[in-house]
Amino acid sequence: MTNQRNGPAPRSGKQRGTRQRAQRSGASPTSERFHRVAAIAAHKFGSPWAFFAALAIVVGWAVTGPFFDFNETWQLVINTGTTIVTFLMVFLIQSTQNRDAMAFHLKLDELIRSSKARNVFADLEDASEEELQAFHREFERLSKRRSRGGRIGERS
Repeated sequence: MTNQRNGPAPRSGKQRGTRQRAQRSGASPTSERFHRVAAIAAHKFGSPWAFFAALAIVVGWAVTGPFFDFNETWQLVINTGTTIVTFLMVFLIQSTQNRDAMAFHLKLDELIRSSKARNVFADLEDASEEELQAFHREFERLSKRRSRGGRIGERS
């Protein structure tokens, strides 16, 4: 189906939304789809039902042990299954953690830049180890000064 003014009509609202978000963010539609699927999967696999399903699979596997004389193939089934699931979950968890951390940092950056806080704190994830240690020492001094009853803005 073609629209005279705008070219080909989008196939569905979900695809159009994904494509528009990808264009605004600079990400590819495939990347956007992956993030959406990863978020849904992380939510579903992080539920109590997923835990009980995994537990049922392990119990079912253990119960079948005597029927297979606890042979190597029987052991290989659970080893292979858990290895594959673990391998895939590592990428899923890392993807959702990276996205959550980025969103968290962006929110903090916005709060820092819109407040009276020093803007240098907005980009600390790019600071060197020495810079981070210097800030840590500064805040330790401020904490000690505060515990002695001094005001935060005072110099000692």
